[in-house]
Amino acid sequence: MKDVDEKLKYEVANELGLFEKIKKNGWKSLTAKETGRIGGLMTKKKKMLQMEKGQ
Repeated sequence: MKDVDEKLKYEVANELGLFEKIKKNGWKSLTAKETGRIGGLMTKKKKMLQMEKGQ
């Protein structure tokens, strides 16, 4: 499960256009707002995946 979360985190960061910033400066370079957006979208995607599995 941890690998899935890690993959999803990078996927969302890439979608938000933050991947290069993370690659260059690391995760700690993100602002609280950017980190929150990643976390929020990860949660949303996880819920969608769980709903798809339940059907």
